[in-house]
Amino acid sequence: MDKLRAMEVFVAAVDTGSFAAAAELLDLSAVMVGKHIRTLEKQLGARLLERTTRRHALTEIGAAYLDRCRDVLAGVHAADGVAESLRSVPQGVLRVTAPVAYGAHKLTPVIGDYIATYPQVQVDLHLNDRVIDIVEEGFDCGIRSGAAVDERLIARPLALARMFAVASPGWVARHGQPKHPSELEAFALLSFAAWGSSHSWRFTRDGQTVHVPVRGPLTTNNGQALLASAMAGVGVIVQSDALLDFALASGQVVQLLPDWELPTRQVHIVRLPEPRPSAKIRTFVDFVAERLGQHPASERANF
Repeated sequence: MDKLRAMEVFVAAVDTGSFAAAAELLDLSAVMVGKHIRTLEKQLGARLLERTTRRHALTEIGAAYLDRCRDVLAGVHAADGVAESLRSVPQGVLRVTAPVAYGAHKLTPVIGDYIATYPQVQVDLHLNDRVIDIVEEGFDCGIRSGAAVDERLIARPLALARMFAVASPGWVARHGQPKHPSELEAFALLSFAAWGSSHSWRFTRDGQTVHVPVRGPLTTNNGQALLASAMAGVGVIVQSDALLDFALASGQVVQLLPDWELPTRQVHIVRLPEPRPSAKIRTFVDFVAERLGQHPASERANF
């Protein structure tokens, strides 16, 4: 039998004064109440109650054990209260991982608003372009870019990440605005290391696709370094809107081939598959989806 349940039955029997009253209080039979108490006595090797035809009286051991049972049950109820509070009130440390550019430029401002709204939550944000296993590495949520999503996780789609080819205004002044993607092959094309040494940029327009092999003087594993190189006039880069939006808006770089499209990437926010996620996880996912998502109102009910 469940020892905690047996303790609860024992306390109820003492407080109500009879097995019958305890049975009514706990929705058990009087026989089951007696069975719980006898099981406790057998485990302890001592009698807890002296039974007469009219009443049950606590033994000396029973009185001492009763006090400890009350302490244990109070602790259990307090623990349940803490768990329920964590489920209902956003609080505690929330560990989040995201790709570097997306996290720094898109997610961080949203996190600032989230913290202002839920001040009892402390966000621990880790930025890494390596694919993080949030299950193994102990994260609550993560941002993932790309169509494939770990089947162990629950994923909610965010807005698509768009890619742009850009260069500095000085580069455009020297070389002119290319009219066709194939023209880029004559220039320095700066490469993102994660895409591999044989990577090519794929431009499409009106059903036509053009692949441009990426060959140039610089390869780096950091998007911010690529952007800095492009702004310095070193060459042409292709990166996501998360990294480029501000530089484009401020005129630090210029979009090349605006009539051509580069592939988009699906972005998701993912979390562990808990049936009842804590309030901090639930509210954070909703918050991010409302600000960075495609269809926040219709998606929320299914997440």
